[in-house]
Amino acid sequence: MTNEDKQVVCELDRILGLIKTNSADIPADEKRRMVEETLVNFDEYVSPGWLKYRKSVSDDSEEGAVLEWEDEGAYCYGLNGEEFIDCLGGFGIYTCGHRNPEIMDAVRAQLEHQALHSQELLDPLRGYLAHAMAEITPGDLQMCFFTNGGAEAVEMALKLARIATGGRWYISMVNGFHGKSMGAISVGGKNTYRVPYTPMVQQIQHVEFGDAGAVRSAIANLVAVGEKVAAVILEPIQGEAGVIVPPKGYLSEVRRICDEYGVALIFDEIQCGMGRTGTMWRCEDEGVTPDIMCFGKAFGGGILPITGIICTPRMWVPELVDNPWLLGSPTFGGNPLCCAAAIATIRYMLANDIPGMCKSKGAFLKRGLMDLKEAYPDIIDDVRGEGLMLSVEFVDHETGYAVARGLFSRRVMTAGTLVNAKTIRFEPPAIISQQDMEAVLVRMGEALEEVRATRA
Repeated sequence: MTNEDKQVVCELDRILGLIKTNSADIPADEKRRMVEETLVNFDEYVSPGWLKYRKSVSDDSEEGAVLEWEDEGAYCYGLNGEEFIDCLGGFGIYTCGHRNPEIMDAVRAQLEHQALHSQELLDPLRGYLAHAMAEITPGDLQMCFFTNGGAEAVEMALKLARIATGGRWYISMVNGFHGKSMGAISVGGKNTYRVPYTPMVQQIQHVEFGDAGAVRSAIANLVAVGEKVAAVILEPIQGEAGVIVPPKGYLSEVRRICDEYGVALIFDEIQCGMGRTGTMWRCEDEGVTPDIMCFGKAFGGGILPITGIICTPRMWVPELVDNPWLLGSPTFGGNPLCCAAAIATIRYMLANDIPGMCKSKGAFLKRGLMDLKEAYPDIIDDVRGEGLMLSVEFVDHETGYAVARGLFSRRVMTAGTLVNAKTIRFEPPAIISQQDMEAVLVRMGEALEEVRATRA
């Protein structure tokens, strides 16, 4: 081992020691060193823009930076003991809470005998999880393919639609968000993410979200000139766009249009699914079954990353039977450890009626936010959402940043969209207590009053 390697090993031994230490037992001088090193590491080895991007929560000086180190239930804890009520929820990851004990137990037990799979033998947990997904999803959704991240799941859905239908065109939505891999960002509907990579995947037409007539026109016009459409892809509720809920009947009408033209319907339920909006899947609100559904975020119970797609049997065409790896072969997709987390998550959600929790607690939180809108019409433009997928839209993005900063200083974690804070999302864990929801509303009111005072 070279001297340079010895130095790396020595430093990593120190970091591994920190990993094995509770924050309360880390000496104060070591904590200061960790803050200093983290700021340098992000600036020099991750991305200088990351620190600038986080202006809504802190100035990221050594005095103001908060390093997250522990979490539990509805709380995130900073290295120095800062306690935050988590109303961001990892944009939908922590529906079952942070480090849910039941899910953690399953993961620990699985880790004791196997973590990853051989890639050759049959791994039973993948089969058990796929079976469970077929049981809890609507209609005749049945065939599963597991992946690692949301964008990867969307890629598989787009590829599957082309293989199954023979079509080549996609209809997607303006302001939609499906991830940032090349195919996913191509069907995305925000120029911020698309422009740097154009030209992208071709044969995609974007239409206005919530307007089923626009979907019909796009498909009809393509068919009229001899083009074949593979799929319509949409989020039943747009998340990154600011929690945009389409008009009632929209999903049903798009389903009818797709059936009429023989086009596959893809629902991206990565954020709005798994109980978040008050039903296990948002599409169940209208009794609609897509041909392909993407899922993720909360699917791993807030413990491990696992996503995927589920489709109807007719979409699993002979080409995929003849070559099981044709759609994709993610090395870690559907690994035993992540499958154990997902199985435990489904069990926990059903046994504890997580969708019902999201519906009732979301109704309370939304009423409170609506009351604040009435009290601060000069600051808040709109409150919208379903279940515990809520958003507050402000008069401009600088006001949103100011409110987010005020909440951060009062130990409530929220965030805007990826590019601004005109809209702030509230997606707390379903297990958040009544007391904490009331505290969030009080602190939100204080932050709003503070912003109003600065304008006087």
